[in-house]
Amino acid sequence: MTLTNDHPDVAALRAFNRLYTNRLGLLNAHLDQSPFTLTEARILYELAHRDEPTAADLMRTLQVDRAQLSRTLKRFADRGLVEKSERPEGGRRQPISLTPVGRTTFAALEQNTCTAIGALLDTLAPTERRRLIAATGIVSEVLGEKAGGALRLRDLRPGDLGWIIHRQTVLYVQEYGWNQEYEALAAGILADFVKSYDPAREAAWIAEIDGRIVGSIFLVASDKPGVAKLRLLYVEPDTRGRGVGAALVSACIERARAVGYDTLVLWTNSVLTSARRIYERAGFTLVEEAPHHSFGKDLVGQTWSLDLGPRRHSTVDAGLSSGES
Repeated sequence: MTLTNDHPDVAALRAFNRLYTNRLGLLNAHLDQSPFTLTEARILYELAHRDEPTAADLMRTLQVDRAQLSRTLKRFADRGLVEKSERPEGGRRQPISLTPVGRTTFAALEQNTCTAIGALLDTLAPTERRRLIAATGIVSEVLGEKAGGALRLRDLRPGDLGWIIHRQTVLYVQEYGWNQEYEALAAGILADFVKSYDPAREAAWIAEIDGRIVGSIFLVASDKPGVAKLRLLYVEPDTRGRGVGAALVSACIERARAVGYDTLVLWTNSVLTSARRIYERAGFTLVEEAPHHSFGKDLVGQTWSLDLGPRRHSTVDAGLSSGES
């Protein structure tokens, strides 16, 4: 569905565009006290960070008009900033590179830009700066320029439990229409975990990418000797398919095996199909299921079990949507 001009989302994004173009000085005729426009500065940046790109490469990367790029490169050549390698085919297939003068010019522009951005960040309190940088990462991911940072599993920190309760509740409401009963369940599970935490038998992992929480999982002791529970597994929607869920499940299994449990069990619901596939790949088997009415919905609860006998090769290799509990 195409959004109309008066849609609030359109207005919100336009307001954001006006704000950041003003604050970063992008409307100025020249960027950061240099003789270059924003487009010219971006072309210089690509030339400085690529190994002899062609004009065609620059057109694809920057999505600029052919005539505009040609005029800009001619101005650069007239000022001695760029040069083209001699190739028989010529035209847009000729590699372009900065001359020594061009590299010196770009270095000055880069220094001015960093100074200007640094001055802007200096006006912000540390908490505001962290929020701003985190927000830029989200914008980049949503618009398709994913940071692609490495996945990291870490221990719990203060504030993580509240975040997990919040995010899991929001996701289950959005994706399955559940009500706040699930929030109460998650809060109760984590409250009990904190009250009776035994580091010799229990553990928790927070998954992060680029410093952002993207998932969690808990290993919890049960009231049966030799049996542990896998609980409160979840993965943020925009990181599914990147192995986050698989890594969390694998960490939980390995810790349970390492501390001497014989069996690892979990309870989930049949509607969580992506979660079930992860459990199956990890070696869990379905041992029981029964209908129930919870979280405002008629559901089918399932109990899955994994024998933690001799170490086996894991086939866990995919991301997870959301998996309870």
